Amino acid sequence: MGFFTHNIGWKLISLAAAFFIWMNIASEPELASILSAPVEYKNYPKDLEISSTIVETVNVETRGPSGQLRDLSESRIAAIVDFSSVKAPGERTITLTSAQLNLPRGIELIRVIPAQLRFRFERRARKTLKVEVPYSGQISPGLMVTHTDIIPPTLTIAGPESRVAAVQRAVSDPFDLSQVTGNTEQKLSVYIAEPQVRFVSVPQVTVKIHVEKSR
Repeated sequence: MGFFTHNIGWKLISLAAAFFIWMNIASEPELASILSAPVEYKNYPKDLEISSTIVETVNVETRGPSGQLRDLSESRIAAIVDFSSVKAPGERTITLTSAQLNLPRGIELIRVIPAQLRFRFERRARKTLKVEVPYSGQISPGLMVTHTDIIPPTLTIAGPESRVAAVQRAVSDPFDLSQVTGNTEQKLSVYIAEPQVRFVSVPQVTVKIHVEKSR
């Protein structure tokens, strides 16, 4: 009997507080809400890359007490996609459920848009490309270019195997010859047209133009 009467005052207060909270939640109107949630990934396979279009956000439609929905909209929810089962190249489909969203108790998931995410995995590949430098403007009269140094002359790219194979050119920003009055160098950014392929190092080269007076 002593166990139940020990600190009975605090126990009654806690019980009353819990009942009061429950009554507030129970009396709140039930609403539906649509939130935008980022898609996050864990256990990404080390030697594979996604070559399909990557979905960055999904719309999450939920239902629950208005107060909880308000708290949910103010907090940050995310769709967590686990790639731990992906071991080899190929296509994988992930169906998004409440398990990926980790919704709080009392919030019902109605649907996710899109409900499924489709991924194509390829092996990671690398390739070294010679940097091409285009020129703009005209060199000053009486000068001629004797030779050009590009440092480094090549850059390495990486990405999904098929996307890397499709890239044939690495092109720098134009070198403006109209500013050349003697031996000149410019740092230029280098560009590739494939968005899913990246440079392994800083995509920049130093271009040195050596000139002499024309005869």
